[in-house]
Amino acid sequence: MRCPKCSYQDDKVVDSRSVREGAGVRRRRECLKCQHRFTTHEGIIPGELKIIKKDNIREDFDKEKLRRGVENACYKRPIHAEIFDQMIDDINNSIQEQHDKEVSSAEIGNHVMRALKKVDHVAYVRFASVYRKFKDVDEFIEEIRALK
Repeated sequence: MRCPKCSYQDDKVVDSRSVREGAGVRRRRECLKCQHRFTTHEGIIPGELKIIKKDNIREDFDKEKLRRGVENACYKRPIHAEIFDQMIDDINNSIQEQHDKEVSSAEIGNHVMRALKKVDHVAYVRFASVYRKFKDVDEFIEEIRALK
């Protein structure tokens, strides 16, 4: 690991702790040249899951892009940060567990809609209106009625 202060490449680990319920490790390191201490985080890199878009283009799965899409649906909704973060983790874990190499964008949308339906109906309808591309108000009203 390169020291962020002097760029020397040798260090020693001073302390290690498990983080995120064992999903990662936080390490305190000390540079052997300048004695500067710094922190690193180690975690598992998931397999290279590809998303198959509607136009058959494939791109890498991006958890942050998933987060941004769900954040847009949840904008100004009374959803606590812990619940939101847990929902994103649950969606991500579900997708990673069920799909090894590729997943369609439609399937990701279905995962998101199932999760939002449990957490907040307004956020669910917002997401569904964009995801399903409602053609008119009647389709929108029909979806709202189905929630009751």
